[in-house]
Amino acid sequence: VNISTTQVVKEKPFVSPPEFRGPYDDFFNDDFNGFFDDSPRREFKRQSLGSGFIINKEGYILTNQHVIENATEIIVTFSADKKEYKAKVIGQDQKLDVALIKIKAAEDLPIATVGNSDDLQIGEWVLAIGNPFGLGGTVTAGIVSQKGRVIGAGPYDNFIQTDASINPGNSGGPLFNMRGEVVGIN
Repeated sequence: VNISTTQVVKEKPFVSPPEFRGPYDDFFNDDFNGFFDDSPRREFKRQSLGSGFIINKEGYILTNQHVIENATEIIVTFSADKKEYKAKVIGQDQKLDVALIKIKAAEDLPIATVGNSDDLQIGEWVLAIGNPFGLGGTVTAGIVSQKGRVIGAGPYDNFIQTDASINPGNSGGPLFNMRGEVVGIN
């Protein structure tokens, strides 16, 4: 599935860098603990894209945590029929970069079969499916170069390295083995 999110971001007013400040800038500076600490913040909406996959008929979807982080609205779009659903966050783990979201659908949902990444072999072909650049429904193929890669990303540093193309928007999409089982999250 394709996942689009919206965040409402509050921005501080612009403050001149120190090298361009005049004698009164500190008085009007938002960082100054003076008269203007409650100056209005400008709100704007930021949108982002990602991917995910349905893991059961109740509408639970796995994705990356960074795809839905701080989202005020999450919209899930099916690549096949373009149906859209609002989703809510059920749980998320920043260290693992995994999130579980849920949609309510009246019809049966296409469920991805989850496999075991421990069974992957180096040299095995894999497919990465996702929503790069918002194009939706793309597939790239690659070979597993290594398992258990450590790249300094934290305590759960245990990655599958593949040469399947992964672009912005692929995050959260499934990585399939040739048996059609999900063995990783892009």
